[in-house]
Amino acid sequence: MTYDTLFTVCNGLAIAGWSLLIFLPKWTWTQRLISGVLIPFMLGGVYLYLFMLHRGSVQGSFQSLNELQLLMTNPGFLIAGWVHYLSFDLFIGAWQVRDAHRLGLQHWHIVPCLLFTGLYGPVGFLLYFTVRFALTGKILVGRPKDEDEDDVL
Repeated sequence: MTYDTLFTVCNGLAIAGWSLLIFLPKWTWTQRLISGVLIPFMLGGVYLYLFMLHRGSVQGSFQSLNELQLLMTNPGFLIAGWVHYLSFDLFIGAWQVRDAHRLGLQHWHIVPCLLFTGLYGPVGFLLYFTVRFALTGKILVGRPKDEDEDDVL
């Protein structure tokens, strides 16, 4: 499989996950399996494969900006970096949907956050917390576990 094909397939998986989060957020399989676990897991597998395939055989490192730039001239590491973004952003988007549901937020309130998270990662994450705080007054994620509670999330 070429890097171009791999890029297209990984983007398609991520778009499918984002589409489910935006259009079918209450479908149990959307949050808990497909967008929240399965697609990020598959993308993580692609990342691991590319990383292991190219480690030690490329120039560059994560030690400086110049070394990182040199590392990213390798198409395998470049696509691995892109897949890293796709996987983590989608995982965060799935978390946002679950968190908003837990807090009783209407889905339409967080759709812009999901779009920004999908396109601009941390900007959408910041927007989600801004919307979350504006609508609920809550800044903290989760709550301390009560002694008699189970570890179920």
